[in-house]
Amino acid sequence: MTLKDLASKPRGRREFLKLTGMLGAAAAFSATVAACSSPSTTTGATGAGSTTLLEAGISYALSTGFDPMTSSGATPFAANMHIFEGLVDLHPATREPYLALAKADPKQVNDTTWEVTLRSGAKFHNGDPVTVDDVIYSFDRVTDTKNASLFAQFVPFIKSVKAKGEDTVVFTLNYAFPLFATRISVVKIVPKKLASADQPAFDAAPVGSGPYKLVSATKDDKIVFAKFDDYNGAYPAKANDMIWYLLSDAAARVTAAESGRVSVIEDVPYLDVDRLKSKMTVEAVQSFGLLFLMFNCESGPFADKRVRQAFHYATDTQTIIDRALLGNAKAATSYVQDTHPQYVKAATTFAYDAAKAESLLKEAGVTSLEFELLTTDTSWVKDVAPLLLESWNKLPGVKVTMQNLQSGSLYTDYVDTGKFKVVAAPGDPSVFGNDLDLLLSWFYRGDVWPTKRFRWSTSAEYKKLQGMLDTAVKAKDEKGAVAAWTQAINLLADEVPLYPVFHRQLPTAWNPDKLDGFKPLPTTGVSFVGVAPKA
Repeated sequence: MTLKDLASKPRGRREFLKLTGMLGAAAAFSATVAACSSPSTTTGATGAGSTTLLEAGISYALSTGFDPMTSSGATPFAANMHIFEGLVDLHPATREPYLALAKADPKQVNDTTWEVTLRSGAKFHNGDPVTVDDVIYSFDRVTDTKNASLFAQFVPFIKSVKAKGEDTVVFTLNYAFPLFATRISVVKIVPKKLASADQPAFDAAPVGSGPYKLVSATKDDKIVFAKFDDYNGAYPAKANDMIWYLLSDAAARVTAAESGRVSVIEDVPYLDVDRLKSKMTVEAVQSFGLLFLMFNCESGPFADKRVRQAFHYATDTQTIIDRALLGNAKAATSYVQDTHPQYVKAATTFAYDAAKAESLLKEAGVTSLEFELLTTDTSWVKDVAPLLLESWNKLPGVKVTMQNLQSGSLYTDYVDTGKFKVVAAPGDPSVFGNDLDLLLSWFYRGDVWPTKRFRWSTSAEYKKLQGMLDTAVKAKDEKGAVAAWTQAINLLADEVPLYPVFHRQLPTAWNPDKLDGFKPLPTTGVSFVGVAPKA
């Protein structure tokens, strides 16, 4: 049974699919598949043979490698959208699914069996053909617990992946999962020969099957790409070369845009939006992208949820939004933003209430508390962080200092080693997909975040949460899914081991005279998938 078949079921089922995000995906999937059935439908006038260059200014540092089994940093992930392919991919800007390495719609054989046939003639950047063995290996390495993949929590429904002939893979599921045909986009296909031989080397010098291949990547400088001439998929490169300048300094990014050095920058500083509008197109897209507070729940005062709640109540969120972000965000009233199709307001919300914060600290027996807040050095986070301290240091007996760190150092040297009390950092798993199950799974399933980072996985509440998430994704109707997701969100809003302060609007600036087909993303990063430079 295909996605189109599932979407045509009676109204009760139809409404449930709409709720889970599957119905919209089904319609988009069918339409996009038709449009992308042949590469010739997307190769524009500046396609094969073009000698043009695409240049962008990127705001996030290159903090990790590129191996799609482990890499989740904003910059390498955005790069990987051009380097690697899944069987199915989501267009970075529209979030609509399209066939990537799959030749046709994933075919549902029964409730727990799916088949996917590979695109003929697909090659990796080293010239080797993409085979079913590469597909099986790519999924197995993600689901193997020994590899501690960040993406394993997105595909717990996969039981096994096996070959059927030379061009088809068969997926056997642990349970029926209606979002299978789009969720498999989170696993990117890698060449078994290279990735298995030397994973660290592959992480540094990735080889995929996407429209662009990586030429070089220099930390704090730039990432250089080149067109992959043998790519035969839906979105061939429309420029011979592409350079991303790593400009974490906001002023440097704006200068690069104004001077014409680059034709697009992400993460436009809010103070510079109006000025850039006189020279470029600037658009802010409401996103899931959030600033979260993450607590070390393993020991000390923050093991008590009342202390964690106190610092949320002590945060003057609207003042922070108005002063640091010039109004370009919304205070969190749930785990997801209020424009999300599966939004439900949490039973606990955190309007600024210093008196309640003080009362909660007293209830928890905390009369004196001193700690260091750790944050990333992202420009807008650096604008927000001093206002967090301003709010918190008004509490009697509380003294908070602050340290800004590069993202890689924050997690490697402090968070993953347990050397922290509270972290304020950005997060946006919507780059992987937008359904509520995926967004919740990123932070609250698997070992990485709940076990190794906020250290909450041994709690009874964590175990309850896993049951709620399982119930929601396995529900047979809308009522059951909504009830379980509502319970999960309410539990998280009450426990707040990691929880959003606000959801941000993401401004991107680009020169429409230099780019054809460019669209701003509702996530971090930029995309030149299907984008052509103008002469």
